[in-house]
Amino acid sequence: MNELQDELYDEIGLAEDGNQFLTFLLAGEEYGVQILKVQEIKGFSAITPIPNTPAFIKGAMNLRGTVVPVVDLRERFGMVAGAYDRFTVIIVVMVGERIVGLVVDAVSDVLSITEEEIAPPPPLGHGVDTTFMTGMAKSKDKFVLLLDIDAVLGEEMAAALPAA
Repeated sequence: MNELQDELYDEIGLAEDGNQFLTFLLAGEEYGVQILKVQEIKGFSAITPIPNTPAFIKGAMNLRGTVVPVVDLRERFGMVAGAYDRFTVIIVVMVGERIVGLVVDAVSDVLSITEEEIAPPPPLGHGVDTTFMTGMAKSKDKFVLLLDIDAVLGEEMAAALPAA
């Protein structure tokens, strides 16, 4: 675990286990990523475009002297691009050995979810890829899609990004 994660855990009082999920909004729906993957949460800031990258890669930002590629998750999932506003944040995550920023509409909450509360991804038929999901968890009266961030930003992403 690194210093940034330690600060995040201390700040919001989290236990260091794999059942904590940071939830966020994309187009009005709630998604979650395992808190152990989260390095920090930043307000939306300047992004420098990178030529010849897929549209979902918005560019790179400077994070304390480190160049961090930034991905718009709406566009990565094929959603209509949203306007960035005062609620838009960048969630900095670890993907393999790489640090990546994720642009999301807003951060929601931190949920503690037991294994029993996670349902497997639904069978959506042939040709529908659900490998980016670890499952779905019920939160209040709706589901939270739990993401496998390594699968979301997999090989295609690694090939498109500048070397770490």
